[in-house]
Amino acid sequence: MFREINGLPGHVLVIHAVVVLVPLLALFTVAYGAVPRWRPRLDWAVVALAVVTPVVAWVATESGEELEEVLRGRGYPPEGLQKIREHAEYGDMLFWYTLGLGVAALLLVLATSRLARARNLPRWLSVVLTVVVAALAVVALWYVYLTGDSGAKMVWDGVV
Repeated sequence: MFREINGLPGHVLVIHAVVVLVPLLALFTVAYGAVPRWRPRLDWAVVALAVVTPVVAWVATESGEELEEVLRGRGYPPEGLQKIREHAEYGDMLFWYTLGLGVAALLLVLATSRLARARNLPRWLSVVLTVVVAALAVVALWYVYLTGDSGAKMVWDGVV
């Protein structure tokens, strides 16, 4: 399903969306939590990114697994497959941290919304969620770097 898009490996196309969307989700969500006056302008973007970004990250991991199967079927050398496996592990971690960031972002938006139920929540909850979001954002950005760097090195070193 995720193997090819117009004859190109799907993974190569999808990863560009991940490289853009994860930092946007991190930046917008931290800004949303840290600067309350920006919330009315950022809420729709944070919600949209919180839903779309984990889906795109999942598609990237699935398409990467498809590409790995293709390379394994072509008889790639074990040392090359080991580098691909390490890259895949970074990508898996990136997906989970992106999913956590997305869920925390949605909770933060709900906790700070103007809904009647949200008004009854303790004020400290938005502070705690902002700290959680900031921590998840840093880790997600770190895994974007690790995953992208390991993938780029494989391409430029001729492993893939």
